[in-house]
Amino acid sequence: MSDSFKARGFATRAIHYGYDPLAYHGALNPPVFLTSTYGFPSVESGAARFAGEEEGYIYSRVGNPTVSVLESRLAELEGGEAALATASGMGAITAVIWTLLSAGDEIIADLTLYGCTFGLLEHHIHRFGISARFVDLTDPANLAAVIGPKTRMVITETPSNPNMRIVDIAAVAGICHKAGALLVVDNTYCTPYLQRPLALGADIVVHSATKYLGGHGDLLAGAVVSTKELVTAFRFTGIKELNGACISALDAFLILRGMKTLTLRMDRHSATAGRLAEALEAHPAVARVYYPGLDSHPQKALAERQMRAMGGMIALELKGGIEAGKAFMNGVQLATRAVSLGDAETLVQHPASMTHATYDPEERARHGFTDGLVRISVGLEDYDDLGEDLLGTLDRLAG
Repeated sequence: MSDSFKARGFATRAIHYGYDPLAYHGALNPPVFLTSTYGFPSVESGAARFAGEEEGYIYSRVGNPTVSVLESRLAELEGGEAALATASGMGAITAVIWTLLSAGDEIIADLTLYGCTFGLLEHHIHRFGISARFVDLTDPANLAAVIGPKTRMVITETPSNPNMRIVDIAAVAGICHKAGALLVVDNTYCTPYLQRPLALGADIVVHSATKYLGGHGDLLAGAVVSTKELVTAFRFTGIKELNGACISALDAFLILRGMKTLTLRMDRHSATAGRLAEALEAHPAVARVYYPGLDSHPQKALAERQMRAMGGMIALELKGGIEAGKAFMNGVQLATRAVSLGDAETLVQHPASMTHATYDPEERARHGFTDGLVRISVGLEDYDDLGEDLLGTLDRLAG
């Protein structure tokens, strides 16, 4: 059944790919296999599975039938050969790093990354003999100037979390491949519906599936998509032997449920965020809005080339700085003060003290965002109600 869906549209594949109800007693949704281990038909079969000579499940840390449906669907949607679902986004990124890198290797990363990814690279990875260098990848020439023989991996997010910088994936991929390095792109903000980094030349895509892929704020999960060879290595080295960050069958089921509405949700997030970004930019209390769809965004043309739509994330600076940002966040009533993103609910948070608290003040300045930055994950509420809440709060502050 899966092969027959390869030529179908994105939404159709997000709903159907990789699962045939008739193979499971007609069950419309994939069964949740709540098992840690699996029986073998013979000792010879068990040995063959452990040796990789026979297909079949061994232990749910490395494979589960429910998880397999999710992995095949994610690989198809991202345009990769294979995928690995993990217990969190950090489980995904560490599975990649611990599998591929050794002491003496170098990582080059963009200036702005999710806080825990930055914390790993800036504060911890050197303890294992791996060096990390941060470079402004919005100008590919900066990468070309510093990439060298020790560089095994380049890591970026685009758009970046939290300040919405855009990296030219194709240009950066070309530089990486010429130097023999792998390009890893965190595609959490966009999902494969809005952006497909592998088609633009990236080697590995990672996700926090907690966010838009799940879409309902009720699970923790991550994912890696790449070639079959690399994903097999991530599964049996990165997960099975090193970090153990395997996803549960129930969480895989919940992500599959969320992906059925991914196109509808991402279109709605993008449409509402675009309107809201324009309204926020025009408000007298706002100093600057960061959103790729705005004419004021310096990389709008690049974003339009490599993204289907501009997504649901907005960052803004208020003219009153950090104190105004705090007052704004405390003043909203419909939006929820919470970290994470990609939920049906609109979420507002203060990166400097929350998701990006791993950056100290000097690092925040050096990496391109201020203490006063507020991040908004635009939800699925009616635009008029969101506008009344967010813009009305700004009106009250300005008054």
